[in-house]
Amino acid sequence: MESLRRRLYEVLERARDDDPLSSAVDIAIICVIVVNAVAIIVETLPWVTPGLARALRGLEVASVALFTVEYLLRLWTARYRRPAQGGVAGALRFAVSPAGLIDLLAIIPFYLPFLVGVDLRIVRVLRIARFLRLLKLGRYIRSVALFGKVLRDRRDELLITVMMTALLLLVASILMYYIEGDAQSDKFPNILSSLWWAVVTLTTIGYGDVVPVTGWGRLLSGLVAVMGIGLVAVPTGIVSSGFIEELAKRRNAGREETPPAGRVCPHCGRPLADGRPLVDPIAAPSAHLDQDDE
Repeated sequence: MESLRRRLYEVLERARDDDPLSSAVDIAIICVIVVNAVAIIVETLPWVTPGLARALRGLEVASVALFTVEYLLRLWTARYRRPAQGGVAGALRFAVSPAGLIDLLAIIPFYLPFLVGVDLRIVRVLRIARFLRLLKLGRYIRSVALFGKVLRDRRDELLITVMMTALLLLVASILMYYIEGDAQSDKFPNILSSLWWAVVTLTTIGYGDVVPVTGWGRLLSGLVAVMGIGLVAVPTGIVSSGFIEELAKRRNAGREETPPAGRVCPHCGRPLADGRPLVDPIAAPSAHLDQDDE
């Protein structure tokens, strides 16, 4: 039983290159998630027939059953994520982790109407929440996992950018309210209403539904739009540089793991630095030790 649990853990985790079964399971789950996303889109179309609606409902039931079994198996094998914590502690830690919560939210909207009596309008909202199944792709697609790692590594810089943007939005909203409030009391009745103008202007979208008419208001609007160009570009640059650094680290790690032929010590198996000759540790043990220390 323990060997079966260990094998299930290896299959459910991200596939290794030398494990075709794990790769097949990952590909199958990715396909089910994508099909569910297509089904959510198709069921909103006006030409859906009753037969197609029943087929989509059957697809949902089968998908929820599959995701439920997957979630239970992940709870059962969670002890191998951190062996020192034990079975129950490992399962609880997985259940409250971001990946575990996403797995739970992907299936709970299906079961909730059967557990408690709720309004049908709320049921519709819960059915819309099925799009959370798309978030499960992050476990199987390496590029999505890489994106999440970059965001975690650059969270401090991104947080500073968000705070600066929020501060600029607040200041611009306050100033525009006092500048345009008397001239356009219907467009800028309060600071919260001015916040909509600030968001549209700062992001350089410019819908044109709310525009300043005074000279000072237009000047402020131009300054906010110019500053918005830089603030929108800053997070993009932070994430892009993070991607470049992470990809460079992975390439360098791959090169270190596979040293060039002929640059490995025949005695200890460790890679040798460039330009250093192979040294016989028996004939010259001190030289070999110095080379390893460097």
